[in-house]
Amino acid sequence: MLLTNTRKLTLVAVLSALSFILMFYQFSFLIDFFKIDLSIIAILLALVLLDFKSAVWVTLIRSVLKLALNNKGLETLIGLPINIIGVLVFVLAFAWIWNKERTHGRFILATIIGTISLSITMVLVNYVYAIPLYARFMNYDISKTLGLVHYLAAMVAPFNLIEGVIWAIAFGLIYTLLQPILKKYENNNTLGEGKLRPSHFCHSRVYDSFLPATINWF
Repeated sequence: MLLTNTRKLTLVAVLSALSFILMFYQFSFLIDFFKIDLSIIAILLALVLLDFKSAVWVTLIRSVLKLALNNKGLETLIGLPINIIGVLVFVLAFAWIWNKERTHGRFILATIIGTISLSITMVLVNYVYAIPLYARFMNYDISKTLGLVHYLAAMVAPFNLIEGVIWAIAFGLIYTLLQPILKKYENNNTLGEGKLRPSHFCHSRVYDSFLPATINWF
């Protein structure tokens, strides 16, 4: 039996809340305002359990929660749109390459394509959006203090390459840890040798197992 709309909305809400909570756990890399969080794990879980559209909704809802409950002023107003774009670019790579055929090879390919796409996108977004806004509203002209080319090529690009790899490893570990739940309810017709196990959470009993376990994280 497929998930009802109510159950689907509930799962989106739970994953949105989980993603929002994970945004609190950040660590800096390279410089102070380059921070990595693992909120994307819940978003990728939405992709696996539901679909790409649901993953987008989880991204947007947790971002609204961030604005409403943990808004740090200009830092959030400038940084959050950048984060949303980066996350969706990375998730899109997994939706396009890996989600329909979940093999180890496709997971690695999605990681490579997603990470490179993330890095290129963030260089462009920083150039046309972040750097001008930081200079205008926060009196921090990166082109003068660090040098535009140096900042983009030696800091933004490497940071996002590393971030993409960290995201993929973290999600891969969580996905693997969920396998004992998935194996109980998987569809035998979709399995193949050497594949990462697909998750068929659309089955209501899987939902009933996963949702209470997720809520207990809170």
